[in-house]
Amino acid sequence: MKLIKPFVSVLVLFIFTTEAFSQERGIPVYQDYLTDNLYLIHPSMAGASNQNKARLTARQQWFDVDNPPSLQTLSVNGRINEKVGVGGILFNDSNGRYSQQGGYLSFAYHLMFSRSTADLHMLSFGANLGIVQSGLNETDLLDAGAFDPIISGVDQSEAFFNADFGFSYFFMDFFSHVTVKNIIPQENQIFSDQFQITNQRQYLATVGYNFNQFGSPFSFEPSMMYQHREATGESNIDINGKVYYELQNGMLWGGLSYRRSFDGAEFLGSNDQATSQKLQTLSPFVGINFDNFMFAYTYTNNALQEITFSDSGFHQITLGYNFGKSRERYKCNCPAVNW
Repeated sequence: MKLIKPFVSVLVLFIFTTEAFSQERGIPVYQDYLTDNLYLIHPSMAGASNQNKARLTARQQWFDVDNPPSLQTLSVNGRINEKVGVGGILFNDSNGRYSQQGGYLSFAYHLMFSRSTADLHMLSFGANLGIVQSGLNETDLLDAGAFDPIISGVDQSEAFFNADFGFSYFFMDFFSHVTVKNIIPQENQIFSDQFQITNQRQYLATVGYNFNQFGSPFSFEPSMMYQHREATGESNIDINGKVYYELQNGMLWGGLSYRRSFDGAEFLGSNDQATSQKLQTLSPFVGINFDNFMFAYTYTNNALQEITFSDSGFHQITLGYNFGKSRERYKCNCPAVNW
């Protein structure tokens, strides 16, 4: 019994951490948006910047664990005229026996209230329409001739359509984004009915402000992002701090993100008492924009938790390229639009 309790505790925390980070319909929400990649989670950002953008990300978790969660994304977005933006996203997400691949097409409409480039005042609406294929490999979970009503014992897959919708609002150095993901209810055919959740809706809300002293190359950008899953009632919040240093031909930037869940997973502690642990992570990140190129690195550490599945953390690299004719920059501290 002494061996079983620690094993169950770790398993429960592993499932909780996995659900919070990776088992989402569509693209999991990590800290990608902080590395010059807001379009990846907010479709209203398609074409919002003064240049077209291509971004490639690769994220790997727990290098000391077999078949750990991993994610790769490729996104491109840009403006086709003064008011219309378009984009596309391809992604591959895997987590042990579960995997999903898919793509999204985006359309955004930008309403400009600015008098000129002397100020920034913009309201943007955006939508994603995508197709996702999910897979669950259970081929080696049952011995030959064995039967289990929950485990199929085969490699299953299913495809489905879904949609996201959101808006962004910019006023000089202030910004905010709201997005509803997975609007269309879906039935999971590859999971047992008792584990099925048809409502995959997820709400994201981001707000922040960029502070800068006149004439200084430095600026500071605090922000927050709130996530909520409608079906399960789970919520978490990111508290972020980001510093920019403007170079002659680009910008150097970095910061720290703290994520905390409002919901806890219960486990038996060393004194055999039930204890609740809430997901907490720290994610330092650093990046540089130079001419039309961008590079960023993010590390996520979950060492703030009493029980973790691995101490090796989460590593992510983002590569970017800006292309097309650059529009004139606004006279404000608004990197998401000016860069």
